[in-house]
Amino acid sequence: MTLLNCLLSAWYGLPFVSPNNLLVSTINGTGAAIESIYVLVFIIFAPTKEKGKILGLLTFVIAVFSTVAFVSLFALHGHSRKLFCGLAATIFSIIMYASPLSIMRLVIKTKSVEFMPFFLSLFVFLCGTSWFVYGLLGGDPFVAVPNGFGCGLGAAQLILYAIYRNNHGEPKKASSNGGSSLEMGEKEKQKQKQKQNQNGINTSSNSNHLNNSHNQV
Repeated sequence: MTLLNCLLSAWYGLPFVSPNNLLVSTINGTGAAIESIYVLVFIIFAPTKEKGKILGLLTFVIAVFSTVAFVSLFALHGHSRKLFCGLAATIFSIIMYASPLSIMRLVIKTKSVEFMPFFLSLFVFLCGTSWFVYGLLGGDPFVAVPNGFGCGLGAAQLILYAIYRNNHGEPKKASSNGGSSLEMGEKEKQKQKQKQNQNGINTSSNSNHLNNSHNQV
């Protein structure tokens, strides 16, 4: 989704689509190039099953971007072209920013930030905030709205990190299992002591019985 977002945002920033937005096109074009390298390296070294999955997603990304590009070039002109490309970029930008919601749910459920790195959350917040301010200053809702959404989600991630930063899910789980194992060990010791006491009682009663029989003889 990050690759698709960068491609659509770079296309939206081109002069024939959205005038005076060359900075948007330049930065997102650079991001698209970096993401393409990342995806290529992943495809080369990934297992066969994961490789097929990523190739399917890459095909989807290329198909969506090609559709938006061809429709905007040959079917739309002027303001309608900007509106169409801006809406497409906004929708997939919001989807990209919303992708960590499952991780946030996991953090709340486990009360641990093990799967939510701090610097990733920090830079999501900084990126969303900077582009949100840029969109507001430039009066561009297609830049301000999705990045305002990203700014809010980044802030929510940082708040969750501040709340659960000292919690570690796995050690707690391990300690609880260790506690239960200790309880089981104590129970086993008690059972062994009871068996030993019973054996001692039986032995003493047998010895007393033998002594009584000997005295009677």
